[in-house]
Amino acid sequence: MPDWHTAIVKTTAPAADGLTDLVLDLQGTPLVGAHQRPGQYVRLRLPGLEPGLFAIASPPEHQGTEWEFLIKDGSVLPDALIRLTPGARVQVTRPEGKGFPLERGRAHDVLLFATGSGISAIRSVIASIRREREAYGRVTLYFGARTPGAFAYWDELHEWEAGGIRVVRTVSQPGASGWQGLTGYVQAHLGEVPVQNAVAFLCGQSEMVQGVIAALQARGMPRSDLSLNF
Repeated sequence: MPDWHTAIVKTTAPAADGLTDLVLDLQGTPLVGAHQRPGQYVRLRLPGLEPGLFAIASPPEHQGTEWEFLIKDGSVLPDALIRLTPGARVQVTRPEGKGFPLERGRAHDVLLFATGSGISAIRSVIASIRREREAYGRVTLYFGARTPGAFAYWDELHEWEAGGIRVVRTVSQPGASGWQGLTGYVQAHLGEVPVQNAVAFLCGQSEMVQGVIAALQARGMPRSDLSLNF
């Protein structure tokens, strides 16, 4: 059984359609500095509700006292978390999962793939890379959302681009939104991206993950160079 610790809600804020940013304060708990690798996740729970798994959206910090999460609404625990106000208490476990092997990306091109709320784990990778951007080759994020309003961290996407990270956005269901960008699934927009000196990190819907893995392997990328965060 996992050990549970009490964190305090610092802020909640809308992140995109159906998504909310949740920041927890860990001060005074053994969780300070426990986040070791981007892509790791924790269990959150509230009284009377079944716990759930949530990826940490902020980067690892040696003495980090705050963790950010991207909460997708539509089920019991996430909906309850979204309704919390600053000062509320949330039970949290230590980080789990292998995370992404960021060290394998050093001196290589890095291909990042995310759909929907899966961007939370990839955001942690991007923040870590930006701290020492010169240690990596070309970095490209392929980011898919169902609708134009469902892109979390929209303002940050421009910051990432300004920091030398290419962002490829695609919408699977643009409808009558007037969206002028790419449409369809992430794996349909790889173009002629080179894979000879690249590693890939993926997080999101199973269909996207399997499609991207198949496409990259068909181009000659070894399966050992493709990583999930669990």
